[in-house]
Amino acid sequence: MRLLFIGIGPDTGDKQSPTLWVDLENRELVFQGWKPNPELEAECAATEVPGHARGIPENEAVIRIPARMAAMIREACDTVEQPHI
Repeated sequence: MRLLFIGIGPDTGDKQSPTLWVDLENRELVFQGWKPNPELEAECAATEVPGHARGIPENEAVIRIPARMAAMIREACDTVEQPHI
């Protein structure tokens, strides 16, 4: 796996580090974020949307990313979509 570091959430203190990478080999965005509180995780698990079963599969997780990282997420999306990478 080749990870390309994109950035850490602005205004992040020493104890928190929402971080974003691009996995160049698999062409995926890789997020490190905050764990949700139990209420948010339960709401996500209980919400039914078309094409998606209720619950959170064992190999998935709910994470929280601050909106202030939107520009980094756009950069990561642009990066992963580049055919020459």
